[in-house]
This record gives sequence, C-alpha cells and structure tokens, in this order.
Amino acid sequence: MQSEYFHISNESGIAHLQLNRPDRLNTMGMAFFSGLRDSVLALDDAGDTRALVISSTGKHFSAGMALDVFAGTTDLFDSSSPRARLSFQRALRKLMDCLDTLDQVRFPVICAIQGGCVGGGLDLAVACDIRICTTDAFFALQETELGMTADLGVLQRLPKIIPAGMARQMAYTSERLSAERALAVGLVNAMLPDAEALLADAMELARIIASKSPLAVAGCKTAINFARDHSTSESLRHMALLQSSIFDTQDLAEAISAWHGKRQGRFDALSPLTTRQTANPCDRELL
Repeated sequence: MQSEYFHISNESGIAHLQLNRPDRLNTMGMAFFSGLRDSVLALDDAGDTRALVISSTGKHFSAGMALDVFAGTTDLFDSSSPRARLSFQRALRKLMDCLDTLDQVRFPVICAIQGGCVGGGLDLAVACDIRICTTDAFFALQETELGMTADLGVLQRLPKIIPAGMARQMAYTSERLSAERALAVGLVNAMLPDAEALLADAMELARIIASKSPLAVAGCKTAINFARDHSTSESLRHMALLQSSIFDTQDLAEAISAWHGKRQGRFDALSPLTTRQTANPCDRELL
C-alpha cells in the first residue's frame, strides 16, 4: 500500500508502515490521518497481521502537522458561531479517532523514532504500544510554541506513560526531551545508535511478538488498555470475562509442545473482521 505520506509492506505477519516524506520532515497533511486510519484498519480486518512497525525516512521521524494545514484552518476549524463550533468539535474528533485506531487494533504497534518527534509526530508515537529511538532522537510538544494546545491525544496519553510532572513541563514549555531522558522516564524502551540499528531492533521485536499466539497477544493488549483507563477492581472483573472468552487450549498445547521441542510455535491467524463498516465517505472529504 502506498500513499503520499507513507508506504506499507506486510511480510510473514509483520507489517511495516514507513513515513516517506523526508524532504518535508515527514510532516502530516489532513489526508495523512484518514490514510493512516484506513490502512491500519485494513490490516486489522484481514486478521493476518501480528505486529506493526512504524518508522520513517530521512533525518527526522516527523515534524508534526504541516504548517499549510494551519494556514487553511479558517473553514475546517471555524469557531465563529455555536454551529461552527459544533462542526469544529466533530472535525477534531474525527482526527483524534484516526490516531486512536492504533490503540484499538488487535495487534501491537511498535514506533521506531529517529531524530525529531515533534507535535503531531509525538501524538502518533504515544498512540503506539511500544516506542524505541535513536541516540539523536528528541521529543517535543511544540504546540504551545505555536500558540495552541495539543489536541490529538498526547495530553491524554503521555501522562500515563511518563511522570505527570514531566508531561506537564513538556506541554507548558515546548522544550525538547532528549533520547537519554526519554529512556530514563520510560517514554522509550530502548535507544539505538542509528536508524539502521533502530529498524533492525524494531523488526526483531516484531518477529518475537509475531512468534507468539496472536490471540494471546491481542488479549494482553486488550487487558492492558482496559486497565489503563479503569480501576483495578473493574479491570479484574474485565479480565475474568476476557479470559473466559479467549482461553484457547489448542494454543496452550501448541506453545508447550513448541517449548519442549525447541521450535517456533505454529498458531492460527486471527479471524478476519467482516462486520466493520466502511468509513463514512464524508470522512474522506473532510480529512
């Protein structure tokens, strides 16, 4: 799959979405968001993707939203009247939902970050399950520098990943968080010397995930996401219901057999999703 903003490949259950506008610092226009949503949902619908790696090309991961988007917000994000403000809310919610797709799909998403991860790029990164970066990476909530509040999910997700005080400092000041500091506070899981090593590490991590039962991995993602947003008591009740729904004795037997035989397990792919409604055509016009 190819778009103006990224290329997607899929091999042996590992999908790779690579941002491909290095000459524009991998900035995101409005079509990026609907394209990302539709592409990632298509992978989830097919059922055979076991992990997704998101990486970039060029010096920087992403400089965020393209400035020409802000120059054209007069019509799309009009706040001049109550009716216009209602439309503004709906349009913004649709943009939020596009990144939220990464959180909702059944497979884990690994974000490999090189250079700058700024503004909307950070919104994208924190919507992923796992982040790793290069030693020259840096992270910035750039929106206050532009006179606005970040609004695509980073303010909601980041304080649940790193200490809240650090998230607040980043949001209030727009100052950069270095790769070393990002590793220290838990924003990233690993720091690699360069882009080549970064991608190799991300792919190896994806291969390890892909070797496990995709049903068990999907269950882990579902349980962790639910626990993030609910109390321990609620999450335990949810876990009991979830486990009773997905416990698979065949996967368990295969995993034990593979362990004893010192071989890789052979697990069925997840079932395709056939009931998901296609995106509203209005979304495509808007985004």
